[in-house]
Amino acid sequence: MNLRHLKEIFLVSTKLGLTSFGGPVAHLGYFYDEYVKRRKWLDEKAYADLVALCQFLPGPASSQVGMGIGLMRGGIPGAIISFIGFTWPSSLVLALFALLAAQFDLADAGWIHGLKLVAVAVVADAVLGMGMKLVAGRVQMLLMLGALAVVLLIPHPLTQVLALVAAGVIGLFVFKREGEPAERLAIPVSRKLGAVSLVLFVLLLAGLPFLGALVEKGQVVSAFYQAGALVFGGGHVVLPFLQQSLVPDFIGGDSFLAGYAAAQAVPGPLFTFATYLGTAIGGIGLGLLATLAIFLPGFLLVVGVLPFWDRVRSNARVQEVLVGVNAAVVGILLAALYDPIWTSSVKESADFVVALILFILLRFFNQAPWRIVVLGALLGSLISL
Repeated sequence: MNLRHLKEIFLVSTKLGLTSFGGPVAHLGYFYDEYVKRRKWLDEKAYADLVALCQFLPGPASSQVGMGIGLMRGGIPGAIISFIGFTWPSSLVLALFALLAAQFDLADAGWIHGLKLVAVAVVADAVLGMGMKLVAGRVQMLLMLGALAVVLLIPHPLTQVLALVAAGVIGLFVFKREGEPAERLAIPVSRKLGAVSLVLFVLLLAGLPFLGALVEKGQVVSAFYQAGALVFGGGHVVLPFLQQSLVPDFIGGDSFLAGYAAAQAVPGPLFTFATYLGTAIGGIGLGLLATLAIFLPGFLLVVGVLPFWDRVRSNARVQEVLVGVNAAVVGILLAALYDPIWTSSVKESADFVVALILFILLRFFNQAPWRIVVLGALLGSLISL
């Protein structure tokens, strides 16, 4: 174990965790600049292959890319340290926000309402951006609309999983692609250890729901693990899954959306929204447990799949499935934009105007997300007056 490498991984990932605003796509740009161009820890082809893998896997894609780079650089300890460095800054801020919100009853504050309108703009921007990239034809459009309809009309935490599976199966039969040759990646993890990691991933996915029925707050931890294990598309798409699993039994809808909006204001992975939710439900301890639970599946998948990725990534059938899955992801995200985000935030004409202004500034004027957050909070305060 190279301690110098591990220290370097922690310092660099912490720097990224403190400065990487803008969501998963922006994070990949920050990673490319830092890891590929500046430090040359891996070349462009290896980075592109790693990004492709993490886009295919469920879980937080940008965090998984960071874990994968840490894995290549420092083995399993490097992957763990990379996760900690990239995650702790936003987790700390959101935990403090949850404690303050509970103490001072911030849910009804005008600036919190403004943050909810920020969420409308941010998710609308994500839907448009992903839709333009992933919904390129009529079949993809139908898959998107089908996923949207199923998720809205049959509200259940597993509905979106079934929609993604169905879209992947349809993609396998409808889209025809040719596999691409792939160069080998240097992965310091054996296939045996990878297989153990995949088995542990499945065992936890199957076993935690039973533990949830026996242990206090175990159902909450199980919900976070399932979200990290079953949700494709990154941070925004996890919103409907957690909303269906936790609201209103464990947390109110207003508090849920306030935390999601606050998560837009901090750098680092959007999955640290789990830190806010866990802390709001059961204090700092549950917040830490929720954070570990939602990121653990992504970690296990990266460790488990990377040793086998050379063979899988060039398979044409995998590429065909992914086309269908990605179209369904856009539909699920669009459903989340309507419910709970739009229905809980846009109550009157002024709300719509503010949300539209924020969306236009974000999408067409390329304003930094933190500026949108500050402006949204200010405009929300003005509306309340």
